[in-house]
Amino acid sequence: MPPAQQIASTRNILIGIACMGLAGLHFSLMGGIAKLLGQTYSSVQVSWVRATVHLVFLAAVFLPRYGTGVLRTRKPALQLGRAAMLTTSNLCFFFAITFIPLAKASAVSLAAPLIVALLAWPLLRERTTPLRVASVLLGFAGVLVVIRPGGEVFHPASLLVLVSASAYGVYQILTRMVSPFDQPATSALWAPLTGAGLLLLAQPWVWENPRSLADCGLFLACGALGAVGHYLVAQSLRFAPANIASPFQYLQLLAAVGVGYMLFDDWPDALTWVGAGIIVCAGLVLAWSQAAPRRLSS
Repeated sequence: MPPAQQIASTRNILIGIACMGLAGLHFSLMGGIAKLLGQTYSSVQVSWVRATVHLVFLAAVFLPRYGTGVLRTRKPALQLGRAAMLTTSNLCFFFAITFIPLAKASAVSLAAPLIVALLAWPLLRERTTPLRVASVLLGFAGVLVVIRPGGEVFHPASLLVLVSASAYGVYQILTRMVSPFDQPATSALWAPLTGAGLLLLAQPWVWENPRSLADCGLFLACGALGAVGHYLVAQSLRFAPANIASPFQYLQLLAAVGVGYMLFDDWPDALTWVGAGIIVCAGLVLAWSQAAPRRLSS
């Protein structure tokens, strides 16, 4: 590769890594704001505003370019399933963090790639290996260390985060299944559009008018941070290969620790750090095992 191309490639990879790191910061800030709002407002209301602002953001980006035809899908059932899983994931996470520290919730949510690896073989017929199976088992052992079922620090809301991670894993599987049929912009719009529509049905029973302009700002910030975070993830994967950029999603855990400490004076205990470390190691081994065949074939 000529030196100029090498420099450009290195620069793109660094941009991709930076975008993934910034996405983790945005998601952690979104979680912190959702936790603040969840102390006063229903998590269903917070989730609806988050989905609606996300939808407005994407509509402003895609509709002028593609028109309303971008909403046409060849696989509506898969798109509805994707949207339902993403909505379930966000709702469970937002509800859980009203009861447990943000860092603990973020650590458990890192199990999502393990869920994808677990489901990829039966649903996508992707080849698995003993190393990948061992990585998944190790990761779930880390989850047990974090949530410690039956222990004094166990809270049932921790299980909701595991449900959130599982739903997000299924969402990613369904996204892969629909990708050969619909363009990325279609999939990007369907998720918040359907999610906002589903959550809108519940608003008459949970809605409370924001009590102040500051609360209005927090609601808008929650949605905007989520939308920009997803945009940064997409940009990251555009500039850098997934096997290089994706491991940097684990920086989100450090961001969550910082946000939780600054906003709520929460600091993870030793076992939470140990469990999170196990989950991260399992995820990194899994990412390496998935990238190794591509390296060998290139």
